[in-house]
Parts: sequence; C-alpha cells; structure tokens
Amino acid sequence: MTDLIRLTACAAVDLLKAGEVTPQELLEAAYDRIEAVDEAVNATPILCRERAEKQAKAVTRDSLLAGLPVGIKDLSEVEGVLCTYGSPIFKDYVPTYSDIPVTNLEQNGAVLLGKTNTPEFGAGANTFNAVYGITRNPWDISKSCAGSSGGSAVALATGQCWLASGSDLGGSLRTPASFCGIVGLRPSPGRVPRLNAGDPFSTMSVEGPMGRTVEDTALMLDAMAGQDPRDPISQPLPGSSFRETCRNGAPPRRIAYSLDLGGIIPVDPAVAAIFNKALKQLEDMGVELVETCPDFSNAIEAFKILRGLGFVNGQRDNYEKHRALLKDDVIWNYEYGCSLTAEDIAQAQRWRGAIHADAISLFQNQGFDAFLCPTAIVPPYPAEQLWVNQVNGQTFDNYIHWLAMVSAITLTGLPAISVPAGFTNDGLPVGVQLVGAPFGEGTLLAHARHFESATGLATTVPMDPKGSLNAPVS
Repeated sequence: MTDLIRLTACAAVDLLKAGEVTPQELLEAAYDRIEAVDEAVNATPILCRERAEKQAKAVTRDSLLAGLPVGIKDLSEVEGVLCTYGSPIFKDYVPTYSDIPVTNLEQNGAVLLGKTNTPEFGAGANTFNAVYGITRNPWDISKSCAGSSGGSAVALATGQCWLASGSDLGGSLRTPASFCGIVGLRPSPGRVPRLNAGDPFSTMSVEGPMGRTVEDTALMLDAMAGQDPRDPISQPLPGSSFRETCRNGAPPRRIAYSLDLGGIIPVDPAVAAIFNKALKQLEDMGVELVETCPDFSNAIEAFKILRGLGFVNGQRDNYEKHRALLKDDVIWNYEYGCSLTAEDIAQAQRWRGAIHADAISLFQNQGFDAFLCPTAIVPPYPAEQLWVNQVNGQTFDNYIHWLAMVSAITLTGLPAISVPAGFTNDGLPVGVQLVGAPFGEGTLLAHARHFESATGLATTVPMDPKGSLNAPVS
C-alpha cells in the first residue's frame, strides 16, 4: 500500500486500466495514508468513505480516471457530503447537488474520497478556519501551506490522494502549489465550467486541477474541463487532450520574464535566488530569455477593487445575517466593496482591459511562448502568521497586497501554472509561475513539463511531514 501512494496519478490510472490494481485498493491505501499523516497536517478533515466505496465498486475501467481517488476542496459542493466553505455558518450544511467540476470528475471515473481544508470562503492565503483549524506545510509543520487551496496541496504532497481540486481568484491554486512543492494550474476563465448563480459571467475566479507532476495536472484538467450550458462562459474541449499535448508538445523557445512584475512588488532574496537558478536552467535548455513584462502598475489597485466587488456580490446574505460569525478578512473585503463608487469599478475595469491587451501583445505581437515570474514573493512563513505584512522593508497594509505576483496574472485572463523550482537553504519549496497564451493550456502544460524535467523535482513528493510546532512566529 505504501508503494501505491507513491505512484503518479498517470501511473496509477495506467495500472487501473490494465487491471493490475483496483479502485478499492487505491482507496484503502489513501485512507490508510490519511490516518497515518493527517493528524500532523490537517489537510483532509472531511471523509466520505461509504460514498467513496460505493463509487469504487461502480466505476468502469474504461473511464478516463478509471477509479482514481481524488480530493475535493471544501468550497465545492458534493452531493450528500458535508460542505462547510470553512465557515461556522455552514458547519452542518450537506448539499443536495454537486458543482459542475465535481460532476465532470465523477463522470470521468474519479472516486471522491473527501474534502480538503480551506480558509473561510477562500478568503486569505493561509489555510485555517474556525471549523477545522490550521492546515500545516508538510515540509515544516510550523509553516504555512498558503491558501486557499492549501488542504489540496498538502494532501497531494503527503500522498493522501493522487489528484486534488482547487480554485483560484488571487492565486489560490498557485501559491499553495509553490509552498508545498506540487503543481497548480489556473486555467483560462471558462475552461473548467462551474456553477456561479450570483455572477455567472465572472472571469476572476476559476476552478482548476492540482497534481504532483505536470502530466498528472494535465490529466485532471481533461477530467474537469468541457463546455456546459449552465456556465455561459464555458469553453469546448480542444481537439487533442491536455495530457496528450502536454506529453508531445515542444519545449518553449522564447520566454519573457520579470522578477518583480516591473517593480510593483518586492521579492524575498531566497525566492530571487531560486528564480535566477530557474532562468539558468531555461537557458541551458536553449530557451531565449528576454526581461520584459506587461505594464502592471495599476494591477494591485485594480485587483483590490474587483475583488471587493465580488465579495459584495457573493457575501451579502452572510454579512447581513451572520456578520458576527465571519472572520475579519471577509468583513474587510465586503465593507471595502460596499465603499466603492461606480467610477471606482469602471476605472478598475479599464485598468484590467489595458493589462489584458498588454499581456496578449507578448504572444501575438512579440512572439513569446510564455511569460515567467515567481509564484510567491516569500518562502513558506509561520503557520500562525495571518499574512505577509513586510518584505525587504516594504510594508503591506492589507492581506491581499503580498499576493500581487499572482493576482496581477489573474487580471490578464491567461492560463498560469506554478511548477516547483527549488528549495531554500532551510529546505522549503519555492515555485515559479509560467503564463501561457490565451486558452493555451495544453501548450503551457508542455512547456511546464519540459522545465519540470530539467529540474528533476517531480520526485520529491509524496513525503512524510517534517519539523515541529515550536518554531517562533516572525
């Protein structure tokens, strides 16, 4: 069973399809692993074993995932399974329906083993909540796993599942991937359909896959993606599978890069060192590197405004009926959103339009294959620290400012992937972020796989939790 949890998702699916292992055996291995390690990291607090065992018996070998056990972030509804959204308001809520990505995964042969931890309503880049507590980084359990898809990232890194879902507004798929040494893909808006009754045309928040390797992540995207009439911006599948394009695509030839997105955000020296090492690895691969980036000078303010607007839309009922139960970050987002004027919102939309046009120009007019920057501006920080408030002497006045490296990319509307790039002197993982052409997930995944091959870091997970809880908070 120990050997089974160390398989990549692709290798496990190949064995399932060949009949050399059964979904029940993989499920038993996953639950055994959860029992062995989750007390230390708190990644998968909600299990649905009886439901999963029924799925494992019914799934067919010729489906895409063939019975592979998968973790689902606790912001997505799964019919008949507790869904708290990380909030005491919903601590007893059991939905009677499943969100579209969950349905797609099940129809493609996934066995859903449980729900992974998340901050309340996904607000905050550190995974903790009043229902289940803190999720800890397995590379050092005194450190943060980031968020808001932190539970999924930790479950993957510790071998509790082979694939896990996430969502991403301002980096929630990418930052935990960087902090935990795994892969997280933010797809183009509409690539993975989702239910969003309050704002079905929104392009800010997306659902997406997380895996231990790039090819695993491509496989999960194949199982999640596709056009659905309930999502008006959803996109049809491309002619070739994402996994096939990932495996067979050529390496990148020409990449634009920036360490600090044109100076809008400081970067910790440990991250800068690993980023520079990644540049050298790309040069050794024969990639032409050009230091340039879109004009992100208005990105931090534009994202703050558009995020606030989204919270007014999504959290009005919770704020009006249950304000006393909401954490401060949610309240701040909502009240800031309510303070916005129509001109504030219009200005943010104009800024975003300019950022998008500038980003598209990298690909359409300047001939770049990808854009590269760090994923997170710092390595993993203490788990009890709510957010990063200072880097290189620059102080941040709110909990989303330090996420500008990923939130600025959100504004472009382009697909982006975080891939492991190295480790700090303290042994903490750091990722880099590759951004691809419009709706170019397959090619982006191929580029990321070639970089992954150069680093050799895909074999560092799964791993056993390390460290102690006695490290000081800085």
